[in-house]
Amino acid sequence: MKYTVVLEEGATSYGAFVPDLPGCVVVADSREEVLQLIQEAIDFHLTGLKEDGQAIPKPHCEFTQVEVHVG
Repeated sequence: MKYTVVLEEGATSYGAFVPDLPGCVVVADSREEVLQLIQEAIDFHLTGLKEDGQAIPKPHCEFTQVEVHVG
């Protein structure tokens, strides 16, 4: 399965979250680190759901961009 991951660049760090997995959020100093940590967070999140006998959510979020003209 592939889940949509949203990356956010802050002034001094990066954040990432998974819209299909509420609460699956990480913060790191670099883009590379945040990508590694979100992968680990997804694995941990899904393992916890399985252990609790809960269903694994199917990915349904998509990502797209729209162009806007300012000015």
